[in-house]
Amino acid sequence: MTMTIQQAKEKHQAELMALPGVVSIGIGLSEEETVIIIGLDGKHPCTEKALPKELQGYKVVSQNVGTVKAQ
Repeated sequence: MTMTIQQAKEKHQAELMALPGVVSIGIGLSEEETVIIIGLDGKHPCTEKALPKELQGYKVVSQNVGTVKAQ
């Protein structure tokens, strides 16, 4: 049985959030493809290098989203 993108995100969320600079993990579109988006609070070359290119067959992309604050 194939894992949905939501299940893939949830399965790996804790390990990804533990990486330096990771502030969010979501699902969105990149080049008209549904992808897992890792939000970073700035430039983190080591973290960016450590991020997987895909999770459970779903493409992973990173974006600099800045600091995330609760409202």
